[in-house]
Amino acid sequence: MERSAIGTEVLELEKQFWNAMKNRDSSTATRLSDEQCVVVGPQGIGDIDKAKLAGMIKSGPELKRFMFDDRDVHVRAISDDVAVIAYKVKEDLIVDGKPVSMDAYDSSVWVRRDGSWVCAMHTETVAGDPYGRR
Repeated sequence: MERSAIGTEVLELEKQFWNAMKNRDSSTATRLSDEQCVVVGPQGIGDIDKAKLAGMIKSGPELKRFMFDDRDVHVRAISDDVAVIAYKVKEDLIVDGKPVSMDAYDSSVWVRRDGSWVCAMHTETVAGDPYGRR
């Protein structure tokens, strides 16, 4: 699938953010995040500012590895300055000292502010049917 220029740029930004988490690089992660980022996941909904994000990067679960298939990434430009991205990701983490592997579906909303893209919203849904169906 051929990707638009914005699609290619947003995919690279998403990878930069994941690499920042993996490398515990709070400087890069906060640079790529909006002043207030809405985060939605299995633990609920929250607004995360840059200071809180930096703390989470440094002391949260350790991301050892992540993988997503570039061919199964969906990016849609909403305007010249807003884009959404969604994809399936495999994560290998250390949580509370124990290795954890999981598949999830993630999405982000990227907004261009003063010429730079920032993530304004991110969601993560753990893969699998909560009702036990296959």
